[in-house]
Amino acid sequence: MSGWVIFWDVVPYVTLAAVVVGTWWRYRYDKFGWTTRSSQLYESRLLRIASPMFHFGILVVFIGHVIGLLIPESWMDLVMSEHVYHLQAVILGGLAGVAALTGIVLLIYRRRTTGPVFMATTVNDKVMYAVLLAAMVAGFACTAMGVTPEGAEHDYRETVSPWFRSIWILQPRGDLMVQAPLYFHIHVMIALVLFCLWPFTRLVHVFSAPIGYLFRPYVVYRSRDVAGRGELVGSQPHRRGW
Repeated sequence: MSGWVIFWDVVPYVTLAAVVVGTWWRYRYDKFGWTTRSSQLYESRLLRIASPMFHFGILVVFIGHVIGLLIPESWMDLVMSEHVYHLQAVILGGLAGVAALTGIVLLIYRRRTTGPVFMATTVNDKVMYAVLLAAMVAGFACTAMGVTPEGAEHDYRETVSPWFRSIWILQPRGDLMVQAPLYFHIHVMIALVLFCLWPFTRLVHVFSAPIGYLFRPYVVYRSRDVAGRGELVGSQPHRRGW
């Protein structure tokens, strides 16, 4: 067994351990730091453009990764042909990738050129932005350079995807990952580094997305008298007596 096979067999579990332990530690000892440290107060014009572009773009990219990595190729062939799959992956993934990449570049530009925002930027933020941007650029390279040296398109669903699924069933197949081209290795390595950093950066806010806000009941901010009957909306009836 080669060293690279061992690497792809072991390192994913080290990364998972770092994510789980790091997230637990952050929640246990740094609850008040579990935040995005919003800088909207300092500058909002560019933020209103860049933030939605990045977040919606990265969401579509994430969904594409879930489909490509978790759904076996044989299952997907029952829904669409391989040509259609690759076509929609390139078109939709490309558009989403451009939106996310443009968004993060604008966010970095805003953070660098807006004085108060730059002053509030920590070394932790700079490292996070650098690794996240590198992961996105490497992902773009995988899409743009998705051909083997022989000129044929490399189907990551035969190497990277089975390797990824094998990790979760505790039967790692590092030998499959070794067969993938170098640019996939670079992209996945950067992604593993990003996940190791994830719990210790502002990216941790992803684990506490306010999904509950979509389903919570409305909030009554003040009461009012209904038709002069002395009934208060949203309040319990008053007790009579002293």
